[in-house]
Amino acid sequence: MFNLGERIVRIHIEKLPEGVYLATSDDVQGLVAQGRTIIETLEIARDVARKLLEAQSDIELPQASESFDYPLIVG
Repeated sequence: MFNLGERIVRIHIEKLPEGVYLATSDDVQGLVAQGRTIIETLEIARDVARKLLEAQSDIELPQASESFDYPLIVG
């Protein structure tokens, strides 16, 4: 299996009128994930991103560093 190492992928999550969450990303073409909770949606998005990146290994994303900003929404 091809190992990509850790990468940072920016994810956009929105709550749909049906009550589920939808994740997309401008960083990884084709990434679409849907879940019942934000956590479930992020887990699915991570798996989808990993598979898409393996298939599209020429995509350049920033390497994960020791520290980075992550927008956590608490409501």
